[in-house]
Amino acid sequence: MEIQIITDSAADYTQEELKRRNIRCVPMSITFGDEQFIDGVTITKEQFYDKLIESKELPKTSQPSPAEFLDVFKDAKEKGNTVIAILISSALSGTYQTAMMAKDMVEYDNIYIVDSRLATLGMRILTDTAVNMRDQGVSAQDIINELELLKKRVRIFAGLDTLEYLCKGGRVSKGVASIGTLANIKPILRFEEDGNVELCGKQIGIRHAIRHVARMVEEDKPDDRYPLYFLYSYDRGNAVGFVQALVKKGFVIENPKFREIGPTIGTHIGPDGFGVVYVSQNESEESYGD
Repeated sequence: MEIQIITDSAADYTQEELKRRNIRCVPMSITFGDEQFIDGVTITKEQFYDKLIESKELPKTSQPSPAEFLDVFKDAKEKGNTVIAILISSALSGTYQTAMMAKDMVEYDNIYIVDSRLATLGMRILTDTAVNMRDQGVSAQDIINELELLKKRVRIFAGLDTLEYLCKGGRVSKGVASIGTLANIKPILRFEEDGNVELCGKQIGIRHAIRHVARMVEEDKPDDRYPLYFLYSYDRGNAVGFVQALVKKGFVIENPKFREIGPTIGTHIGPDGFGVVYVSQNESEESYGD
């Protein structure tokens, strides 16, 4: 019996990474007008941002169907394998609920579905931890227990270069967006413990936004046994500036792990955003991170 690790495309893995780490991905779909694409399969991140910038309206992202999860779960049941599915925050997508529906349909107990309460590289930290534990022969239940503790310590902060896409998505009004653009206001977002994305600050100018997020990271003290990921959307210039701000604060970052944000979050952030994902320190003595 094997443990099969599943995630969805919001975790922003490349196809090569999925193959190398033996992770199965159930992808979401993205629709621009009459064109529909499979995230990470028939559209790349670069192609997505090109279309996003050109489009007057936001694209629509769609969760996987129950049938897609059902195929994976039936296959595991037939082989007697155990499934651990680590999925995008249920506060942002119905993917978790869809997977639970498929689990009920297949009637197989050895399926564990984790609501990550996260997205993008936050999901990756959980998924990589599960893979590392699996490869070390840890039981499925112990992996689940570790993930439930770990997800409460994962932090995601993002600074936006524009209010345009929050406005298109209805998260801010046109009036607020217009005033914010004139005043050069840069919003700062974070994932809350309930899995929602909330505004946690506003700064005038991208440099002040970068410094503000750097201070928050410094005060929170990342656990250096886990990866520190630097996110960007379309152009990594602001992410590079953010790394430089952390280095000035004494962080030792020799080979920054830059990763591009995919369509699920990128739709609302827009181009030229920057962000950081890490695990906050605690008293734990053992780590299964990279």
